Amino acid sequence: MSTVVRMPALAAGAAEAAIQSWLVAVGDEVSAGQAIVEIETEKAVVEYEAEAGGTLAGILVPQGEAAAVGAPIAVLAGPGQSAADALAEAGAAVGADTVDAPSASEPSAPDSAPAAPSAGAPASADTTSSRRLFASPLVRRLAKERGLDLDAITGSGPNGRIVRRDIDDLGPASAPAPAAATSAPAADTRTSAVAAYTDVPHTRMRRAIARRLTESTTTVPHFFLVADCRVDELLAVRARVNEGGAARISVNDFVLKAVASAMEDVPEANAIWTDDATRQFSGVDIAVAVSVPGGLVTPVVRGVDRLRLSELSRRVRELAERARDGRIGQAELEGGSFSVSNLGMYGTTEFSAIINPPHSGILAVGAATRRPVVGDDGELAVATVMTVTLSADHRVLDGALAAQWLDAFVRRIQNPLSMIV
Repeated sequence: MSTVVRMPALAAGAAEAAIQSWLVAVGDEVSAGQAIVEIETEKAVVEYEAEAGGTLAGILVPQGEAAAVGAPIAVLAGPGQSAADALAEAGAAVGADTVDAPSASEPSAPDSAPAAPSAGAPASADTTSSRRLFASPLVRRLAKERGLDLDAITGSGPNGRIVRRDIDDLGPASAPAPAAATSAPAADTRTSAVAAYTDVPHTRMRRAIARRLTESTTTVPHFFLVADCRVDELLAVRARVNEGGAARISVNDFVLKAVASAMEDVPEANAIWTDDATRQFSGVDIAVAVSVPGGLVTPVVRGVDRLRLSELSRRVRELAERARDGRIGQAELEGGSFSVSNLGMYGTTEFSAIINPPHSGILAVGAATRRPVVGDDGELAVATVMTVTLSADHRVLDGALAAQWLDAFVRRIQNPLSMIV
């Protein structure tokens, strides 16, 4: 008896996903629990494991193409069943006379070499040679834009995966032709003309960001609290910690630790809203906003309250690097109760951020700058000040509770030794 493999729902609310690469070829024996395909969701690449065993009779969605969640993507033949019989049986099961699988008669179809490109045309980033090609979606897109042949590049990532650093130092094979600008007709050529423009198609990530943030601003009751933190002591402690250290601790690492410490001081704030209850957490998992080409992802750092600063710093760097290479897992983008977004490295001194559902809050962190301040003795002085803005979900955090949490954060960030001893 044949088994139809369907596109799984790997991300909440996703209507479709794309096949990045097949890990098995037509004719291969597949066992239950074996990873058979890499699926690209809106923000991550996930290995999908077969739920049943059999022989791969046909691939219905080739790599690089998308399919709706629930749509057939492959067929497994049962014991003693031919590929043709399995495809015919699968076609009947899904309401068709047969399931078309152009690669069914070629056991090496997923890895078969493509037709040679026409003379003078740049090699496509989506083509594959007889060897298995592993590359992140970001790398494939960048290679395509630069006209690079991924088959000619040796990957330095796990299992030979091609990562961004492998192509960053390579120049373009040939300069791609500039996109043609579409010009709208002038409304009145005697006075003005409409500027030329180019439409950039939405990516799955861009659509996901638009959908989720629109949902957040229209369904989550935001309110905002602002505080100034004097961080001279923090910067001095950071300098001492980094003296001779193998890995440097960033200001953002201290911010994350202060967020976790404030959650311990005000545990009622470590919660999210659900349809049936307010869910309180005993541990502190924090999402960190990471800018990636074409968008933004928020990998979640687990157990920030239990991590030493050095461990936290290493974990954040590792997550950010894999996010930028397109190698972040879907599970690493889920969970947590709170987010941190830091734009201080761009010189932004103050901003407010949109809550990332289902989190109950997000802390927007600005740049630490030298400013005039009035000391406790009433004297004017100069100090290094960092402005933070808390965006809170009023369903979970009332004004007083949010203010208590923000006060706890300020105390912690202004007394950094309290977080590391």
